Amino acid sequence: MTIIQLEYLLAVVNSGSFSRAAELCFVTQPSLSMQIKNLEEELGIILLDRTRKPVIPTEMGSVVIENAREALRACEYIAESVNELKDEVTGTLKLAVIPTVAAYMLPRVIGKFTAACPKVDLEVSEMSTSEIKEALLHDRIDAAIISGGDFGSMSEYELFNDIFFAYVSNSHPLAARAAIRLDDIPMRDMVLLREGHCLHDQITDLFSSRRTVKSARNFRCASLESVMRIVDATGGLTIIPEMVTKFISGSKRRQIKILAKSALSRKISLVVRRTYVKGSIIAALREVIK
Repeated sequence: MTIIQLEYLLAVVNSGSFSRAAELCFVTQPSLSMQIKNLEEELGIILLDRTRKPVIPTEMGSVVIENAREALRACEYIAESVNELKDEVTGTLKLAVIPTVAAYMLPRVIGKFTAACPKVDLEVSEMSTSEIKEALLHDRIDAAIISGGDFGSMSEYELFNDIFFAYVSNSHPLAARAAIRLDDIPMRDMVLLREGHCLHDQITDLFSSRRTVKSARNFRCASLESVMRIVDATGGLTIIPEMVTKFISGSKRRQIKILAKSALSRKISLVVRRTYVKGSIIAALREVIK
């Protein structure tokens, strides 16, 4: 039994495909298949049900796979411990970020992180919350920056609270106010992100007492930039997080309104998969974001 065999086995389990696993491991499919077949012969059991699409572990294979994860994690701990002794932050970080954070946080963070940790190979993907859950479960990513959601036993670190503001068209009746109460916002005038974004759910939850009143502006926007442009074009309004306000300049800053008598915000967190051991990289990322 070798580390390579265990890595190939987990690659198949995580990807659900021998061909995809071979691509991820940068080997030919016959070579990968042969290594897993050799492992099965050594153990005397079938580890994977190859008749299923995607490929899934057999009952006995599931037990081996959990132990394989722990074995590989122990190996990674050895390398991480040595790096810490040498005071080095090195390795790979596969990071996912939700869309309503990626466009506004990453430009401020990535450059500083790569400068602080030049030996870290950073791979960044933009994913929805549901995609992040699936990717973490199958070890396709190491960590994610999220806002809300149940991630079970994953390690989660709160980063900061992102305060909500109103963004109001210049032609809207509330445009003259410096501060707006939630109760004064007509739901019929609201422009929202489409369902599936956690920010959509967080904003609609603010108006939970008026859920039966629907917005008349059913644009199903995919980005906050689209939402704000539609607000400007239609005379509506919306709710935006504070990190978005940093990218609004000039005369449009007058359209940002404080939500009066409230401390409404969304929590931004860093969630890390249970088998990721490079604590020095995670600590460095948290420090840069702070």
